[in-house]
Amino acid sequence: MTEQQTAATTDRDTHAFIAGLPKAELHVHHVGSASPRIVSELAARHPDSAVPTDPEALADYFTFTDFAHFIKVYLSVVDLIRTPDDVRLLTYEVARDMARQNVRYAELTITPFSSVRRGIEDRAFMDAIEDARKAAEKEFGTVLRWCFDIPGEAGLESAEETLRLAVTDSLRPEGLVSFGLGGPEIGVPRPQFKPYFDRAIAAGLHSVPHAGETTGPETVWDALIHLGAERIGHGTTSAQDPKLLAHLAERGIPLEVCPTSNIATRAVRTLDEHPIKQFVDAGVTVTVNSDDPPMFGTDLNNEYAVAARLLDLDERGIAALAKNAVEASFLDPAGKERIAAEIDTYTETWLAP
Repeated sequence: MTEQQTAATTDRDTHAFIAGLPKAELHVHHVGSASPRIVSELAARHPDSAVPTDPEALADYFTFTDFAHFIKVYLSVVDLIRTPDDVRLLTYEVARDMARQNVRYAELTITPFSSVRRGIEDRAFMDAIEDARKAAEKEFGTVLRWCFDIPGEAGLESAEETLRLAVTDSLRPEGLVSFGLGGPEIGVPRPQFKPYFDRAIAAGLHSVPHAGETTGPETVWDALIHLGAERIGHGTTSAQDPKLLAHLAERGIPLEVCPTSNIATRAVRTLDEHPIKQFVDAGVTVTVNSDDPPMFGTDLNNEYAVAARLLDLDERGIAALAKNAVEASFLDPAGKERIAAEIDTYTETWLAP
């Protein structure tokens, strides 16, 4: 067998191992996870939208020139979620797609402000996501939890409304575990959201803001100091600040890394320039995630394959990466132990002579 043939066989084996590997995902967006099939169905329901109804045409529609263009396209898809039935369909089908990749647990980032502002009654929205969550766990075995996310571009009004939806006892969904902040970073300073994160944390929610994706490491510091971040969404530019890397490593604060997303939005120029190896070399806990997978032409399995190449990992290394996500999750201890044991059993069985 030639060296090229050996490499090709190894690549196939790696992809096969990843495909069957039990996984957890911590940074994946609700609307951004809508497959072309789901988006086209929603677009057909709402023909006044600019979003194509042809799944093949969506590939061109989801080609982004920069982060601002990505946000514009993303919001056009958000506009397709107009009724509780739309919410339920999206949530259930996203879980189905996750189950096909052997995702056992996912913390799905949801932006309820966008749906409620468009006229979906808040109680109906909560009922729709919870009904889909329970059905998905029963039918697919995939456990979903929610992160309620402030759309930073919508300002403090959206922060107030997201907080209300997250902490009002009569509305707060059973599956809610964390409070986040997404959208553009440029022109959206993190410190202004401190009062809202303080109140969410006081209500028992974990803090998981995006930071350092399209701005410098100072935004990550702001998320840590002002928002009490327990994990950082992306954190890509953390690699520019050795003191920040040392702090993240010392405090055990994981980064939710999304390699293909960073290329698609031009946050990083090429995969070979991605800082994931710098993070690992600095002792920072890294989790691998897909962010908005259909929009970026990827899925979680592919992100693991990308990470495996960039980090030069064998099967045990890939399994350890998967266990990072389990440990960094907000799943209960028994649930973490169950999935970690499943990863170990799968890996040992795969490697058995």
